[in-house]
Amino acid sequence: MKTADNAPARKGDAPTALTWFREGAMTAWPICFGYIPIGLALGVLASQAGLPAWAVTMMSVLVFAGSAQFICVAMLAAGASAGSIIFTTLAVNLRHFLMSSSLAVHLSGVRRLFLSFFAYGITDESFAVNMTRFREGNWGRWQAITVNQLANLAWITATTCGALLGQFIPVGAFGTDYALTAMFLALLIFQLHDIIFILTGLISLCIAVLWYLFIPGDSYIIGASVTAATIGYFLKRYRDKRR
Repeated sequence: MKTADNAPARKGDAPTALTWFREGAMTAWPICFGYIPIGLALGVLASQAGLPAWAVTMMSVLVFAGSAQFICVAMLAAGASAGSIIFTTLAVNLRHFLMSSSLAVHLSGVRRLFLSFFAYGITDESFAVNMTRFREGNWGRWQAITVNQLANLAWITATTCGALLGQFIPVGAFGTDYALTAMFLALLIFQLHDIIFILTGLISLCIAVLWYLFIPGDSYIIGASVTAATIGYFLKRYRDKRR
């Protein structure tokens, strides 16, 4: 049996559009709910950094990467060059290669147009949810893409609303100027699984401070993250060999 786009039918592919949309929506709503406050904060910060609402909307439509968008806004406000912003965004989003590769195992035989639309909507949260559902065995590509695109819609709506509201909110009100720092601190805390992760974080901190103090320009973020990640990788390999 073949599906409409010549992909093999598999367990978990819903028989009707209403069924797979409902299943995808029920899975996506916690992600969408979580995106609302973060998206609003990004929109407000972008507006206060001088970006018009239409530019914030287009950034969310074309990029759809929350951490990269926060970094972009912060670097724009600091007067960073376009090259630095592009390279930083690329480095931050390299993890999407790994996430897409992992999901591709469950999307074999699917048309490239579908894969392109699906890949566009992959985020950390949607990846985690879809991978869990795929592994459980009762999940199909249509439910998965519903999760991706509903989360995308929520993000675009939230960032646009934040940009429209930003002109009425004083700079620094409600802690919006701390939103980027708070988000990355929260992400860091959840990554500290063992001593290797803690050491990597401390190494990154030290390198970033020293790089900022002694090397001109705004390359300290990339320099610290790449160097610390490389050192952390070799530390982990050394520990694994010792065991």
